[in-house]
Amino acid sequence: MTERNLVVLDMAGTTVADGGLVERAFTAAAERLGEDPATMIDYVRATMGESKISVFRHLFGGDETRARQANLAFEEAYGELVAGGLMAPVPGAAEAIAELRRQGRTVVLTTGFARVTQDAILDALGWRDLVELTLCPADAGGRGRPYPDMVLAAFLRTGVVDDVRQIVVAGDTSYDMLSGVRAGAGIVAGVRTGAHDETALRKHGATHVLASVAELPALLAESGT
Repeated sequence: MTERNLVVLDMAGTTVADGGLVERAFTAAAERLGEDPATMIDYVRATMGESKISVFRHLFGGDETRARQANLAFEEAYGELVAGGLMAPVPGAAEAIAELRRQGRTVVLTTGFARVTQDAILDALGWRDLVELTLCPADAGGRGRPYPDMVLAAFLRTGVVDDVRQIVVAGDTSYDMLSGVRAGAGIVAGVRTGAHDETALRKHGATHVLASVAELPALLAESGT
């Protein structure tokens, strides 16, 4: 039996109900920079889960100064929405995390947001002590999804499993699936509570697709892992 005792979970769309906040914050950021968000929104939707600074670098053709300005505006706008009380957990997410921990598993929360935004979300939900470790792209050398870096950083920092195949990754986007596959995770579970549908999740490597993260503890318990 493989003991899959490291569980790496995405935040927005997977454990945290996004409710369109990413798109709203992006629209606000684009408008603050005098850009037309309508010309960019399709790319933003397609790359949900990716590090936001990487998205802006692409949208602004590699103009680093402009990308950083846009990213700062995005983080500010998203922070304002969080502070406005527009943040809630996915139903059953906190309970699922607690159950995973009762099963003896280490849970890590990851995000494509900057640390300041991740901390604002954790504070808004009262989740500071919910998991053992939280990671953003900067914590893993700066590369977010679809790179495997955050998953591998969780593997290295926690030291709770001996083999990457003992890792479980769960997320709501194609990039979550790719990062899990590239890290060598044994289970890469897509959830249908966020940006991408089952077809996209499976196309990019999902080994399982769940209605929500609330189903993950039962999946792991039933599979004897």
